[in-house]
Amino acid sequence: MAVLTRIGSEHDLSLTQLRVLGLLRDRRPRMAELAAFLGLDKSTMSGLVERAERRGLVARGKSAEDRRAVDVFITPAGRELAEQVQEEVRAALVPFIDRLRADERRLLTGLLDSLTGAATANARGVTGTLPLDRA
Repeated sequence: MAVLTRIGSEHDLSLTQLRVLGLLRDRRPRMAELAAFLGLDKSTMSGLVERAERRGLVARGKSAEDRRAVDVFITPAGRELAEQVQEEVRAALVPFIDRLRADERRLLTGLLDSLTGAATANARGVTGTLPLDRA
């Protein structure tokens, strides 16, 4: 968490903003779904998305499935920043991760997936990797 906090702050991003960018890299959820996934109320989510929109990191658009709903998606600038942050986090964690055997890294990644909800997303057919998934 300390690594994420430090790197996020270097890019003027909170942990929640980092999570939003990470979530949007491989999916286009509705605002309500994104709020529920993050455990935020709609007004908080709207403010978070609005700030990210002003920075050009995310955008909102009508859902292709339901024209009444609003989807949130990452912009090219947001994707570039998310990838940069991921690389910085990976580089910061390498000294710690390299101490682990390959089977220990897989176990740790699986445990972190369970804690972060990535396992649930993967069960829905959404894939993604954590910075530790190098084995």
